[in-house]
Amino acid sequence: MRFEARIAAAIEVLDLIGGGVAAEKALTNWGRTHRFAGSGDRRAIRDLVFDALRQRASLAALGGGTTGRALMIGALRQVQADDLSKVFSGEGHAPPPLTAEEAAFEPAPRETLPRHVRLDYPEWLEPELTRSLGVTLDAVMERMRTRAPVFLRVNTGKGTREEAQAALARDEIETAPYELAETALLVTHKHQKLRQSQAFLAGLVELQDAASQAVVQYLGVPGPGVRVLDYCAGGGGKALALAVGGADIVAHDADPGRMSDLPARAARAGVTIARAETAALDGAARFDLVLADAPCSGSGAWRRQPAAKWELSQARLDAVLAVQAEILDQAARLVAPDGRLAYATCSLLRCENADQIEAFRTRHPEWTLIGERQFTPLNGGDGFYIAQLTRVS
Repeated sequence: MRFEARIAAAIEVLDLIGGGVAAEKALTNWGRTHRFAGSGDRRAIRDLVFDALRQRASLAALGGGTTGRALMIGALRQVQADDLSKVFSGEGHAPPPLTAEEAAFEPAPRETLPRHVRLDYPEWLEPELTRSLGVTLDAVMERMRTRAPVFLRVNTGKGTREEAQAALARDEIETAPYELAETALLVTHKHQKLRQSQAFLAGLVELQDAASQAVVQYLGVPGPGVRVLDYCAGGGGKALALAVGGADIVAHDADPGRMSDLPARAARAGVTIARAETAALDGAARFDLVLADAPCSGSGAWRRQPAAKWELSQARLDAVLAVQAEILDQAARLVAPDGRLAYATCSLLRCENADQIEAFRTRHPEWTLIGERQFTPLNGGDGFYIAQLTRVS
């Protein structure tokens, strides 16, 4: 496909998303109805769509609207395309020519736009973002306007970071050690080949954000005989990382379907992870470590899921806050008398992080905070929060 055709396809997908279709579903549906598009075309269209979602507010200001067409006009204007009519020509599979109104539109300079428009975040969330990020707000939101790096976690049960690099290099995948976590590799070339690489298929590496790995490193990988519960396991990425040391790992999720791939991933990694239904936990022995990686706004992962940035509302955030508080209370009951409770989110918002821990300790004064850390994209990975607590003896 020519560049103009890819722009037209991105416009079509963006309009589907604007109409309420989830981004991944819109891209999948487009691919199914346009079989002629090769894998390279689909990747390029995906990149155009996700870049537009990351920068929706500023591109709308440049393009004069929020339709897919306006966002693509804004995207081209942002890179100072000399003549938009070369792309919007109406020839072949190119988008229709610019209207007189589109051609005459003169956007305001980016530096004069309101802060939330210039930096592409929801205006209603500005007070909480300011409270949470302080003087780093501008830098963090600017980083959120760009694509997230691709990181790998080295499975140290199967090899060292250097051995993983060498194995990946044999499949022409170039990587570099990343200081945020001892197991992290930054993929610098040919990330599209990862899932077909021998290192991945053999379980030597897993796709996992560097900050997510740093959360596990902060907790410490437990050894044999230690009972660990990943209470909100989801796909099981942290459970897999925690299992490397030989601890007894149990994974649980309110929606067991989210863990459907975990047995295959655990087998590939060479670790054992049990899965538990909620009812089974009621009669289980208490755990030495309970990790509650709670559902959240996802604000720390806006680079990877940019549509979530614009879908978030105060009502949704309030609902998430209530769920988080409930999860903390439930998870605390599953911790052994001298064990640890860990609470994590992929959020940048203080209301979901430190405020939740403070409220939990008010409800349960027998718990004390061991320590906490906040990671932001300025550290290189996603935004993550992690806190550890234990009972006062």
